[in-house]
Amino acid sequence: MEGLKTIQLEAPYLILLGDVTAKDLAKTGFGIVQWRPKLVAGQLRFPECPLDLGVPDMTVAEAAAAGVRSLIIGVAPVGGVIPDSWWAAVEEAAAAGMDIVCGLHVKLDDNPAIAAAAGSSGARLIDVREPPGRLPVGRGTKRSGKRILTVGVDCAVGKKYAALALDEAMRGGGFKSTFRASGQTGIMIAGVGIAIDSVVADFVSGAAELLSPDNDDDHWDVIEGQGSLFHPGYAGVSLGLLHGSQPDGIVVCAHATRKAITEWPDFPVPAVNECIERNIVEGRLTNPDIRCVGVSVNTSALTSEERSDYLAALQEETGLPCVDPIATGCDAIVDYVRAEFS
Repeated sequence: MEGLKTIQLEAPYLILLGDVTAKDLAKTGFGIVQWRPKLVAGQLRFPECPLDLGVPDMTVAEAAAAGVRSLIIGVAPVGGVIPDSWWAAVEEAAAAGMDIVCGLHVKLDDNPAIAAAAGSSGARLIDVREPPGRLPVGRGTKRSGKRILTVGVDCAVGKKYAALALDEAMRGGGFKSTFRASGQTGIMIAGVGIAIDSVVADFVSGAAELLSPDNDDDHWDVIEGQGSLFHPGYAGVSLGLLHGSQPDGIVVCAHATRKAITEWPDFPVPAVNECIERNIVEGRLTNPDIRCVGVSVNTSALTSEERSDYLAALQEETGLPCVDPIATGCDAIVDYVRAEFS
């Protein structure tokens, strides 16, 4: 698609987790293993890292001997930088001929040692978060085709997972559907997209329009959401993506046990109905007919019985299908969309 950043990653992959301790910060690694498991050879963890992607542990030397082609930096820490203590492992991988794939707010070739190692070995330095040039300002003009955007009560509540699972369920249900990636992990999975949070603020809504262009009237784009309108740090990108996506439907994403915004403990997570209302109000600027078509909840901290009770209660409260996209799938939302838009 013209204007979108298309990447071609060389498998198999080694996922670098470094010394992160919070699962939410390693969502890139977990996402790739969840959706592209056959492409992952192993993980590189430092001694302080308690997380486990469920794939073999490997050193850079072991990965090179096993034929690994790419080192993917599998974390998304606040601020989007690579800790100084990680660069030695990245340089070793580049010197061994592995492509280095990074979705953070840094450019790999700005590091002279990494650029030199890659230049000597022929490895590629792939910055997934580099947006395309000459992006337009959003126009707000109605586009053909239909769209669903995943939105969240917070960051890291499963907006990408919900979009991927919903796209899969829609295609399985006979819909024409395409997953549209707006974040680094989604782009790594789909191979195409725009990292919306790397776009200059004036052009966020225009980038979202480019991400989901005109299409057949019966075609659905399922757009990966970013941030949250309730997030004190990232609400701006969420609003621009909402306006530019012009969604016909939104799926609100939540976490069953989270009480406060991640890394912002003084800000409580809003209720699902409050999130629905705010997104509908803001979304009406570019699509007066916007509506909520379902709720997606990360219930991984609950037992199966607790999950059933929680989703049933939330469905009673919202009047909408409520699912866990991994545990229960998204068929209930697909059925709702079919009935609402038939």
